[in-house]
Amino acid sequence: MHTGTLKQILLITDGCSNQGENPAHIASIVAEQGITVNVIGILEDEQSEQPEGLEEVEEIASCGQGVSQIVYREMLAQTVQTVTKQAMNETLQGVVNKELKQIFGNEKTMEELPPDQRGEVMEVVDELGETCDLEVLVLVDTSASMTNKLPTVQEALIDLSISMNARIGRSRFAVYQFPGRKKSIHLLVDWTSKLESISTIFAKITSGGITPTGPALKEAMYQFGKKTLRRRFIKDDYTDIEEA
Repeated sequence: MHTGTLKQILLITDGCSNQGENPAHIASIVAEQGITVNVIGILEDEQSEQPEGLEEVEEIASCGQGVSQIVYREMLAQTVQTVTKQAMNETLQGVVNKELKQIFGNEKTMEELPPDQRGEVMEVVDELGETCDLEVLVLVDTSASMTNKLPTVQEALIDLSISMNARIGRSRFAVYQFPGRKKSIHLLVDWTSKLESISTIFAKITSGGITPTGPALKEAMYQFGKKTLRRRFIKDDYTDIEEA
């Protein structure tokens, strides 16, 4: 069973988008392209209740067929890893369910199998989780209210990169901030397998301004595949040369 490359957008924000298209609507368009949209909403340490902006977090993830979590800043690092892995497993379960339906006809999904068979299928999902290729585009809200949260975001992303590289399959990451200076998003780290370089980049981020989450998600969708294709051509050329 080949799953191809799993593609995820991981949106890290502290609330209300306030410019451009409805981000939940954009998230559903992104999901139609086979890219899940996962959202982490960060609460201020002293906030006891969830501000209204963070309701949008759940709606965006739901429309983007992804996972959402709302966390306090100090819990961010483990949450980033958990959300990424959970989204990966849910996507893979969807892939496996499709295969089961082809094998057994429409009536069977994983939940409806007898326990021993379900266990076997879960092993397949775990195995795929270890071996599939993963591309995660991290979209970081750098509007004014996020300023004090960015150092924590940076640590969380380095941790994510380390944990995902412990898998057998290839993991690749790109990091964009929004709003950009001239566009809705701005590239911080181009597609790479390790995010160690991120600390120098985060030091230079200027935060402030509006939160155009919808336009940022739409622009992020177009960043998948660009680099992969170019690299694949280069790799194929090299293979051809070596074989010749």
